[in-house]
Amino acid sequence: MKNMLRDAAILFAITVIAGAVLGFVYDVTKEPIAQQEARAKQEACQEVFADASAFETVAEAGDASYGAILEAGYDKASIEEVMKAQSSTGDVLGYVMIVTSHDGYNGDIRFSMGIRMDGTLNGISLLALSAQRPAIRGIPVDFGEGDTKGRIRNLASFRKTGKGALA
Repeated sequence: MKNMLRDAAILFAITVIAGAVLGFVYDVTKEPIAQQEARAKQEACQEVFADASAFETVAEAGDASYGAILEAGYDKASIEEVMKAQSSTGDVLGYVMIVTSHDGYNGDIRFSMGIRMDGTLNGISLLALSAQRPAIRGIPVDFGEGDTKGRIRNLASFRKTGKGALA
């Protein structure tokens, strides 16, 4: 009984120390990770709208204006953020959306896409491709698609009609 209490106390101490170290490492790395993510998002926005000089957030997930975006009925993709792409004179060139598709091959696909004011797709930039298990080289992202950009283009052109059939 005495050995069991001693072993439990040792395990408790190890757990407390490990938790404190993990908390410290989290605090140290939280800010650099946030800066890197912001830099990657800015680069992706610049990639899909090279002629834009500034990007202004219009809607984010949880905003009141975001509800209008959700009414489209897409259940396998979520729009995280919508930004205005502006020229150096302040004219709106179009919009950049940060989108996460939950319909990827064994994981989520996070990408940005630029849409011009006339509704045409200006560009796509892959932000993250998560896989729940290691992918084997040479296997396409999904059946019938040879590359990630092709998959994203297919997702971007997806239209849902009122009856639920694919258009």
